[in-house]
This record gives sequence, C-alpha cells and structure tokens, in this order.
Amino acid sequence: MADRLLVTYHALEPVRPLENSRAARLLPFLTWLPLVNRRTLRADAIAGLVGAVIVLPQGVAFATLAGLPPEYGLYAAMVPAIVAALFGSSFHLVSGPTNALSILLFAQLAPLAEPASAQYVQLALTVTFLTGAMQLALGLARLGMLVNFISHSVVIGFTAAAGLLIIASQLRNFFGVSIARGGTFFETLQAFILEIADGHLNWAVTLVALFTVGVAIISRRFYPKIPYMIVAVVAGSLFGAGLDYLLGSRLGSIPTLGALPGAFPPLSAPNLSLESIRQAVPIALGMTILGLTEALSIGRAIGVRSGQRIDGNQEFVGQGLSNLAGSFFSAYPSSGSFNRSGANYEAGAVTPLATVIASGMLIVFVLLVAPLAAHLPIAVMAGILFLIGYGLIDTHHFRQVARTSGREAAVMVATLLTGLFVDLEFAILTGVLFSLLMYLQRTSRPLVLDVKPDPAPGSYHYTADSGLPDCQQVKMLRINGSLYFGAVDHVAKEFQQIDPAQKHLVIVASGINFIDVAGAEMLLAESRRRRAEGGGLYFYRVKDEVRRLLERGGYLAHLGPENFFPVKHRVITALYPRLDNEICRHCKVRIFAECQDYLPNGQRREPEGNSRSG
Repeated sequence: MADRLLVTYHALEPVRPLENSRAARLLPFLTWLPLVNRRTLRADAIAGLVGAVIVLPQGVAFATLAGLPPEYGLYAAMVPAIVAALFGSSFHLVSGPTNALSILLFAQLAPLAEPASAQYVQLALTVTFLTGAMQLALGLARLGMLVNFISHSVVIGFTAAAGLLIIASQLRNFFGVSIARGGTFFETLQAFILEIADGHLNWAVTLVALFTVGVAIISRRFYPKIPYMIVAVVAGSLFGAGLDYLLGSRLGSIPTLGALPGAFPPLSAPNLSLESIRQAVPIALGMTILGLTEALSIGRAIGVRSGQRIDGNQEFVGQGLSNLAGSFFSAYPSSGSFNRSGANYEAGAVTPLATVIASGMLIVFVLLVAPLAAHLPIAVMAGILFLIGYGLIDTHHFRQVARTSGREAAVMVATLLTGLFVDLEFAILTGVLFSLLMYLQRTSRPLVLDVKPDPAPGSYHYTADSGLPDCQQVKMLRINGSLYFGAVDHVAKEFQQIDPAQKHLVIVASGINFIDVAGAEMLLAESRRRRAEGGGLYFYRVKDEVRRLLERGGYLAHLGPENFFPVKHRVITALYPRLDNEICRHCKVRIFAECQDYLPNGQRREPEGNSRSG
C-alpha cells in the first residue's frame, strides 16, 4: 500500500504547476489525469469492479430505506459518483446513496407525500437539486475551511464508530437474523443478542458469511497480488450455491440479492415551482449539512490513511455538482460513503478513475447482467463489509492518542460513543464541539511565568530559571498565549496576586500572538491602576500584529509608546530612574546590573552596599 501511494505522489511532481492554474481549479481532474498509465489503470479497474459489486445490494437497500423505488439507489451511485470523482479533491472518496441521507430523506418527505409515489419521487428530485445548489454555493464561497475544525482525534473516533456501525448493520445479513434497520449501535446489538438467545440463527447464511471472510483473509495474507474481495465474492457465491445444492434448506434458506431493474438512469427534472421549493428548502438544508459532513469526514479519514491532503472547498464544489447532476438523472441526494470509500482504498485504487470505472461497471451490470446478480448471496456482501468495517478501527492510533494526550483521548472517545449510541453524523459535531471546548479551556489559561533578566553577560533575555529573587519594586512576567476575551479573567487574576509594593510591571510579550479588544481594555485598566499607585506598565518585545491592533484602537497612546521596548533594548535601564530611591538605597537584592553601583537618582552607592545577592 505504501509503495502504491509513493508512486502516486511522486508521479504528481511533473503536474504540480498545473495544480495552481485556473484550469486546474475549474477542472480538478486535470491534476490527476496525467497519472493514469497502464499500471494505475489496472489497479483502478480492479477497485472499480469491487465498488460496483458492493454498491449493487447497498443501492437497492438504501433506496428502499429512503422510500423510493429500488432502482433509484442504483441511479444515485452512477452519474453523481462520476461527477463527484471528477470535481472533488479526494483520490479515494466514493459518493452515492448513504444510510444517513436515506433515513433523513424518508423522515422528512413521508409526511408530505406517499413513499414511492410519483409526487414523492418528484419532491426527492427537487431536494436533490436544492441540496446540490446549496453545497455548490458553500464551495464557491470558500467555506471549505470548516473541515479544519475536524481534528485528527475526531477523525479516528468517527472512523472507528463508522466501522463498528457497518459491522452492526450487517449482523442481520451475516447471521440471517431479523433485526430492524436504522437503529443505534446499542439497539442493534441488543436485538441481535435477543435473536441469538431465541435460537433464530440461520446456519446456512452464517456459514456462507464465515467462509467468505475466511477466504478473504487467506487470499489477502498469502496471495496479496490477487484482489481478495473479488476472490472472496466468487468463492462465497460458489460455496453458497454448493451448500444450497447439497443440503437444500435444511440449515436454512440463503437469501440472494434478487432481480434488479435493467435500465439506464432516465433523464428527470426537479420541480422548481414556488410551492415545491418552499417544501424542499428546509429538507435540503439538513441534507446539505449532513451530506457535506459525511463527505468531508470520510475524505479526511481516508486521507489520514493514504497521506493525501483534502481540499475542503473543492469537495464542497464536487458534492454540489454531483447532486445538481443527479437531480437530472433520477438520483436522490448522495454523499461520501464509508463502505464504498473504504473498499475503494483497500482494493488498491490509485486515482478517482476507479470511481468512474465503478459507476460505468454498475451501469453495465444493471443493463446486461442484472439477472446474474439475483444469485449473489447477501451473506457474501455482509462478510466483505465485515472486513471493511474492521479495517476502519485503527487500534494503533487509538493507543497512540491515549498515550499522548488525555484531552485528545477524551475527544476521540466522545466522538466514538456519540457515533455508536446517538448518531454517526452527530458524532462529528460532538467531536468538533468537544475539541473547541477543550481548545478554549486550554487557551483561556495562558501560561504566566515569573521571569528575571538572564544573568549571562551581555544577554537581553529574560528567564524563569535564573534563581534570582524578586526585585522589591519591579515585577517581570512572561505571558505565553493570546490575550483574548476568554483569557482576560485569568491574566487579570495573575496581576492581582502581585505584591502591591511591586508597582512597576514589565510584561515580556514575545509569547503573545494575538490580542483582542477585551485584552487591550484589560491592559489599559492595569496600566491606569499602576500609574495611580505611582508605578507603571511596560512591554518588551511586543509583536507587530499586537502593536498594530493597540495602535488602531487608540490603546497605544494611552499605554504610552515610551513604555514599549523592542528587542535588544534594556527595559530596566529606562525604568530604573523611575524607582524609589530610598527603597533602592537599602535594598540588598540588586538583581539588575543598573543597581549595582548607582541609585535611581544617579548617586553612587556607598562602598559597603555594592555586594550583589541572589
């Protein structure tokens, strides 16, 4: 796998100048099209065949779940998948019908029209068109940066939850038990346990599924050059046929895919009347958010494994165009599929051409070999999906995150549990929200260090490790973090804990990257308080961006430009004359070079007072 990816990205070198061109931005497939050669074409063709086989039962099942005729699930995996592959950024993301979008569409449309009716189908097409338009608008508005809020820990938790949910969703097909669709992980697991306890296990189905998994594992382990998924599907189908021939239904019947409609996706047109749009807009808004969340999350999850960086804006555009096109080719809303994307990557896909090939093969299957698909045991597909789901559970990174950061581990576990026990798509929002809360909690307490001048000769630095005691009149603090509204209270409390006798405060500001109005107001209040007490507030090494904000808001003038000292300037040299002469006269600490021989008023110290302590 690593060799495949290395070849892919080394091959990208000659076409990199095109990536930033206008043509590449408008037609992103131009960036990977030069990669296609005899080797990649073979790999993509094999992955495409796997994808076409997998989507056959899924498309039918998802369409039924959405309240649409079975063929509409297959239509959603044809033209939309091709458009998304050509105009998206991920090399391995496969779009098409999904479980979540199917459930949401049925829940929203069922109260408005009779499922599977002509009116229902028409409304679904309108929702598809509006969903695509909204997604495209978000992409053109460059809002793909939203993907940056999905952290690595969220992706790992989400991926693991998706893998477990894939396994749970296939329990009914793997063991031949009766479990209602659409339940949470816990509900599905509970129903499965009850079915097994009641003795409803179908041994024929279970044996076919286990045989398929066994063949896949052996083929992948000992014959890695042969596509193990294809080998497993063929072997599992033959085993199921042999089992049925020898034993009949004595161990239980083996359900098969059943006959599929053999027809190319017919042209269609969404109903854009005001009444239809009024009904469809709220539904389309939910489908837009859910669809983009799915696509970006899956794209990033596969990208983490493949080493590819995903362009969120381009994915938004790709998903939008795919749904717009789908509305004119009898498709309901589609998005990235974890099942098919995972299978596409595992099957060895190198470029998005694999998805194009898969869609083309699906059309061929539907047109020519649909009757043969009727003999494909559903248990065989369940076995393949079991392996895909297991492969999505990244135990290595789970352990790594747990060892590295307790905060990140909490985000990862929260995302996983939300996906399992609440909702997979809500898991992403939970993970992002949890990550932001963790970030805000961490940044709201910037590190405030007690520092002293570096005792090394000629040094301009301030250090927390000098071992020097405090000056009686001057306090020096380094702030490492941004001074924004969330951190103001913490920093203000740190200031209040300073000894009142230390009326002069020097802030080493090299660690302050950002300041907002609340932070500026807090500094101004501190400066005024210290001036009223006869002291002052001083800044060393303020960054340009921070200084510009203070200047734009008029804060710099009130704080005093003379109190800001750039790098390699002696703050204490300018500050020393402002100190209380009598306190310095009797001070035995003398941690500054300036106070060794002279008092603040310029008077030379008496000989017995020049010993430096600390």
